[in-house]
Amino acid sequence: MLAVAALLLVVGLGTACARTVDGTAVAVGAADNQQEGHVDTDQFDNLLLECQVLAAPKIAEVVGGTTARGTFNGAICRWIVEGAVLANVTFNWFEWGNPTVEKDTAKKLGYETENIKIASQAAFTQRDPNRPAVCGVTARAPSRGVYTWWVEPSGTAAPADPCAAPTKLMELLLTGGQ
Repeated sequence: MLAVAALLLVVGLGTACARTVDGTAVAVGAADNQQEGHVDTDQFDNLLLECQVLAAPKIAEVVGGTTARGTFNGAICRWIVEGAVLANVTFNWFEWGNPTVEKDTAKKLGYETENIKIASQAAFTQRDPNRPAVCGVTARAPSRGVYTWWVEPSGTAAPADPCAAPTKLMELLLTGGQ
């Protein structure tokens, strides 16, 4: 008797969730005007190009090294700068980001922030008091979202101005300088 009740419950739940949807099934990314079997790949043409917004030699120069080796391309971009200095550099572009949200998040994490202007545009620095050599700079992206550059030197010596390199990287990005 218990087995029959359990079976009826399972069958009842299965049919309670069933529904009919009108329309024609279309593969993800397909459009009504495309040929059958054709997937529009144009949307992926510029995927990960944000990691090429500045040339690696320019990143190395700004940070004070001789080479910048890309170590990760994805949601964020990372380089290791080597030469006179050794530093980790990170760039991200959050396409749907908001400068106010980014700044509020930095403050919640205990970072000190300071409003600055870069290429006549509002930006801010963010610094972790526990890591005085590290600095991030965030600004609104011209099209949409926010850009952020982080520079984290390796070793114990902090640069005279930890925010100089990420600020210069942001300036080059915002002005199209190479």
